[in-house]
Amino acid sequence: MKISLISVAVAAAICAAALGTGRALATTSQTAPKTVKIAMHDPGCHWFLVHGQYTKKDTVRANRVRLVNQDEAALKVTSRNGTKRIAVGASIVVGHGSYVIMMVGQAADDNYLKLTVR
Repeated sequence: MKISLISVAVAAAICAAALGTGRALATTSQTAPKTVKIAMHDPGCHWFLVHGQYTKKDTVRANRVRLVNQDEAALKVTSRNGTKRIAVGASIVVGHGSYVIMMVGQAADDNYLKLTVR
């Protein structure tokens, strides 16, 4: 009788620990990506909008970053893994790496934005 009560108690403790761990893992793995806005601003057409300031370079410490295109044309996001396009008003999520962002069909004197995600 004592052995079966101990077995039931141990099994209950293991199940409770497993359920508690599963909940903790589910809540910690769902981190929302940080948002970086790319906005229209002259001169140079498109800029990062960071804390109310316009800049050509940005470094973000996050696992993932959402790039939001608030410019007047589509943007090309280039990294060593390839090129993605962001339509006007759309967004994409990128991970760790270095990115160069330029407007589709941009003039030679327009800005090339540089984003680093660490």
